[in-house]
Amino acid sequence: MLEPNTRYIQIAFNRDASQVRRILPKIPYDPRIIIEAGTPYIKLTGAAGIRLIRRMWKGMVVADLKVTDGAVREILFASRSGANAVTVMGSAPTVTIDLFNANCARLGIYSMIDMLGVTDPLKKLLPLRNKPDFIVIHKGRDEEADARSIIRYKDISKVHSKYKTFIAVAGGLEPHSVRSAFFNGADVAVLNVIAADDPNAGLHENDDFPNLIPAILREVGK
Repeated sequence: MLEPNTRYIQIAFNRDASQVRRILPKIPYDPRIIIEAGTPYIKLTGAAGIRLIRRMWKGMVVADLKVTDGAVREILFASRSGANAVTVMGSAPTVTIDLFNANCARLGIYSMIDMLGVTDPLKKLLPLRNKPDFIVIHKGRDEEADARSIIRYKDISKVHSKYKTFIAVAGGLEPHSVRSAFFNGADVAVLNVIAADDPNAGLHENDDFPNLIPAILREVGK
């Protein structure tokens, strides 16, 4: 589904089904857009929330489950709900990540390792028998309040020195800053959809999505 040497935008929904119903139809379809069922959204809406996004979006859908254990059942949950990709935490045990990657491959969905809180992603990857399709370089939402916290772009080149895998960057990105993610070697820039009163960075609910999203894609190029 994803093409190498192509830049993708991942739009993450983290609130409720009404937000998805209100905003997702405003996003013009483009194969370079990935839609994410975010962790808080899935906790609130369950499988029905993923299925709702699947019905409304014909492109790639990520279930951000942040698996930490019980990988096989979690992957089945995501796959049966219509997701094309699912996330596991880089802090999970190596055996869990290996099971996760192997079973994603078996089911034909993308495996994504979220490196939130992992200080050396490459070190985490080296012992794995089964390598992931993606790693996610992630600065957490709580970390955004700390001016000293940065997105560890240097980890992209470190990982690529050993493995050819898709790399997504998440945390603190806004429409005007996604180019920096691609400049530093990312394949995917993740933008959160946020409420007007949310202090974190992202796409505001009241933004002009029909015009803003195509403008972002033009800005980052292919």
